[in-house]
Amino acid sequence: MTKAIEQLIHCRWIIPVIPADLSLENHSIAIDANGTIIDILPTEQADQRYQAQVSTELHEHIVIPGLINTHGHLAMSLLRGYADDYPLQTWLNEHIWPAEGQHVSPKFVADGTELALAEMIRSGTTCFSDGYFFPENSAQIAARAGIRGHLYTPIINFPNAWSQNPEQGLEKTATLINLYKEHPLITIGYGPHAPYTVSNSVFEEVARQADHHGAGVMVHLHETAHEVEESIAEYGLRPSARLAQLGLLGPTTQCVHMTQIDHSDIKLLQQSGTHVIHCPESNLKLASGFCPVQKLIEAGINVSLGTDGAASNNDLDMLAEMRTAALLAKGVSGNAEALNAQQALAMATINGAKTLGIEKITGSLEIGKQADISAIEINHIAATPIYSPTAYVVYNSCGRDVSHVWVAGKALLRQKRLTTIDEKTLISKVESWRQKIA
Repeated sequence: MTKAIEQLIHCRWIIPVIPADLSLENHSIAIDANGTIIDILPTEQADQRYQAQVSTELHEHIVIPGLINTHGHLAMSLLRGYADDYPLQTWLNEHIWPAEGQHVSPKFVADGTELALAEMIRSGTTCFSDGYFFPENSAQIAARAGIRGHLYTPIINFPNAWSQNPEQGLEKTATLINLYKEHPLITIGYGPHAPYTVSNSVFEEVARQADHHGAGVMVHLHETAHEVEESIAEYGLRPSARLAQLGLLGPTTQCVHMTQIDHSDIKLLQQSGTHVIHCPESNLKLASGFCPVQKLIEAGINVSLGTDGAASNNDLDMLAEMRTAALLAKGVSGNAEALNAQQALAMATINGAKTLGIEKITGSLEIGKQADISAIEINHIAATPIYSPTAYVVYNSCGRDVSHVWVAGKALLRQKRLTTIDEKTLISKVESWRQKIA
């Protein structure tokens, strides 16, 4: 007797990520009405065991867990290409912050977020982490699109588009946390911007409130040599030591960039269980330095992957980011074995889930987890031959190869067509913004 289920996805290859170094050929994924994976088995057996309401044939595809982009500024997609080829402080102080001061609004954030979501879904991302103004608007757009979103609110010492002061930012954050605490896709956390924009007292209050609400914390840290020098001059401490002293490091804290770190910083991360988010392409473009990923991995520190915003990348393609991360790690370490293909894919999937505290529900294709899935086409000349599906995904594929995406079993991309975002209307809105900003 066959069992009636919601979906079957028949695949040429499945890379579940857990267990590591496993590729399943001619296998299928069975999904129930709740969007949960209930079985992964050979396709021949799947057809005998299950009768699905919807069957998807992906016999010329590699299927992987949905990609998890653990750092970005989604609405800044509207500033893609606006201020290229400047160092970080010039880029921020003379170009980005003035443009944001003139244009950032709830409408800017809603439209910019939708643009980013469309790009991310099209390139295989099923979960993102964002730090930007008006997170309530980003949350609404993400929920409507059906993608998983972790929104980290901007906590900054000076007045900004979202709050007049950090106290108001903290109050608004608590309200949003309570509003979304039961939401199946949206999670709210605290996003104190950086050591050079947040005071000690505010960092301490963030740590206290985050602990009270059980919320995550995301902070830009050790991004430039100047930041480290400034911290030592003002506080007598390296930025990571300062945050550790203020109680901010720990298993629910995410440190973004970490390009300027030494042994003492690695030891603090190791002892505290803090996560590191690596944004290789943005760091390369802004000449911020190199995150020593291999050293972090060898120290047992969880490292995940982020694109940063499209204003400093200039895309949100996590498949391309994986390739850059793997190649950069080899060059920085001088070791061709550093950050192998399996480790790079883990950074973009299960490690990202661990960073966000959702590894029990996503990040790998396992029975009992949510069906967050991306499918990569391999029916073209550049995909011939394939000896290792994992190596192909990391070193050969790109976002344009993604044809299908599901979040909790719901199709967000089907045969390269978005199902929850009106792409034509979106492009029209973005063009209006380009004209205003230009």
